[in-house]
Amino acid sequence: MATSLQHSDTDSKKDFVDDQRPPIVYSSPSAFVRSVGRRFSSIWTRRFALSLLAGQVVSLCITCTNVTTTELVNRGWDLPTTQSLFLYTTLFLVYTPYTMYQYGLKGWGQMVLRDGWKYVILAACDVEANFMVVKAYQYTDLLSCMLLDAWAIPVCLFFSWVYMRVKYHWTQLLGVFICIAGLGLLVASDQITEKDWTAVSRGKGDAFMIAGATLYGFTNATEEFFVRKSPLFEVLGQLGMWGFLICGIQAAGLEHDGMKVSPWNGATIGLLIAFTSAMLILYTVAPLLYRMASSAYYNLSLLSSDFYGLLFGLFLYHYSPYWLYFISFAVVLVGLVIYFWHATPEEQGILDPQAPSYVKRKRFGLKGDRERHDDENPESVA
Repeated sequence: MATSLQHSDTDSKKDFVDDQRPPIVYSSPSAFVRSVGRRFSSIWTRRFALSLLAGQVVSLCITCTNVTTTELVNRGWDLPTTQSLFLYTTLFLVYTPYTMYQYGLKGWGQMVLRDGWKYVILAACDVEANFMVVKAYQYTDLLSCMLLDAWAIPVCLFFSWVYMRVKYHWTQLLGVFICIAGLGLLVASDQITEKDWTAVSRGKGDAFMIAGATLYGFTNATEEFFVRKSPLFEVLGQLGMWGFLICGIQAAGLEHDGMKVSPWNGATIGLLIAFTSAMLILYTVAPLLYRMASSAYYNLSLLSSDFYGLLFGLFLYHYSPYWLYFISFAVVLVGLVIYFWHATPEEQGILDPQAPSYVKRKRFGLKGDRERHDDENPESVA
């Protein structure tokens, strides 16, 4: 998000005021250095530090899911849709009852009838994105997967603009390019250390990865739009409920034979628990990161996941660390800092829109002044 985001509410405009950062002074070299130091210090607010930490948490979770999925496949358990089913079931069981408690059964039912179709689209795209990316790894090589997966970043930026009319500052775009440059160093490291594999069907695999990355970018931006307008527990509860239904139907249709022959032993069950736990943390932290920063920042943070993959590989697969890995990780972190060089997270959106009055209105099916204003002027919704 950029500081030039325009909000229709007078009370919220103060959150989007431009030029809140200390200015850069060019009158002399010493003044320039001091002003750059002040600008750099102003970035390190509590919210930015939490955003940076949350971004690395989700990146670490992604690495955990990749490692557990690899171990499951090595043990002959290759059911990607069934694997995701455990995630959506957990989200459904954790967040839907709490949503019912907050809204009441009547309020929850009204919410489902009114907004359920939106969450069905979100859940369907999320399920299919997970499925397509897993299929892509079966057909194409690692280089294509890593490069094409970055396509989710511009897609997310585009849909953020569509939903919230974000105006990106040039320093934010520079931060994006620097993060992608860090990804390029990671790819170069994997090529030099020969960690790639031969593509079975490059065209089919690349098509799966592009489609999956496109859906990822769409779902990230869409979920950010939802969690900026609704409580987190509502969004995750609905994502879990509809994802459980869609994923269950798909698993029954595509993987019912594989369920019978796949090994269900202590090792696979433990790996499934680890996978589901990491995904539950990721799906819980990601919406918080959307509020603290943005979905674009979330996607940029995930570029550091390969570095954590190296750390896992040192212990599990006895990888030899290559010096470019450490430089690429540092480059990604620099890009994340530059992304906020012009606009702090505080200037980019409402951190927590779920005031007690909001939940009360949901419970009794009432509308506040802001919600009535949005219904009368839908184009003014940020």
